[in-house]
Amino acid sequence: MASPAQDLGPVLDKDGVRLTVDDAIATVTLTNPAKRNAQSPALWRALTEAGRLLPGSVRVVVLRGEGKSFSAGLDRQMLSPEGIEGEPSFVDMARGDEAALDAIIAEYQEAFTWWRRSDLVSVAAVQGHAIGAGFQLALACDLRVVADDVQFAMRETSLGLVPDLTGTHPLVGLVGYARALEICATGRFVLAEEAVNTGLANLAVPGDELDAAVRDLAAALLAAPRDAVIETKALLRGALDRTYEEQRVAERAAQGRRLRDLAGLGD
Repeated sequence: MASPAQDLGPVLDKDGVRLTVDDAIATVTLTNPAKRNAQSPALWRALTEAGRLLPGSVRVVVLRGEGKSFSAGLDRQMLSPEGIEGEPSFVDMARGDEAALDAIIAEYQEAFTWWRRSDLVSVAAVQGHAIGAGFQLALACDLRVVADDVQFAMRETSLGLVPDLTGTHPLVGLVGYARALEICATGRFVLAEEAVNTGLANLAVPGDELDAAVRDLAAALLAAPRDAVIETKALLRGALDRTYEEQRVAERAAQGRRLRDLAGLGD
């Protein structure tokens, strides 16, 4: 797939991650199609760095993967006894104390957390396989547009592990506890039609239309004033944690800020 960003030169291009910026739209691309964009600690560090390098002008971030698959999940070498050279193996991690193990996993999770920042709207363009860590990376984004060949699967449980890259919270929020448990415990594939019907995906399109559909969505997201989108996103993100009355209060406070701002009376 061709990148939706103009060729302005990458802000970052390392360890299987490329970041390009075109005014208000940033594009983060996974760039190792030969390995189906398999994920490693180096890739996670590069994703974290990409988030830190975003200019303040960026309002929409598009996440995509080169080749036939968005991301087939963990680099399987991580599961071997020796692991990846220069990185702690799973065996090394398990042998460390609890605090050290927690710190390593927390560092890995940072690559998956910044996509939901209140000042951004993130859109994952997902084709082919999005398995395990790939599924969780797509779930890290606010919105998902999928190709009609998409195959989501959460395979960690079948390996004796759990999904620990921040995917469980958005998965339950999108499809509910029972379906999320069934998807994770069985490791089965979720295809495009089910993804749309259950709320995992906002839209499914033919593969050759994926980039165009994401460009259209990005343009629509940019049409509204930035501060109004930020306030609305914050309201919606917090809604499930508030009571009905608490949400009413939050709505009034947010609208008050918007009205004062539009009247030129904001801080």
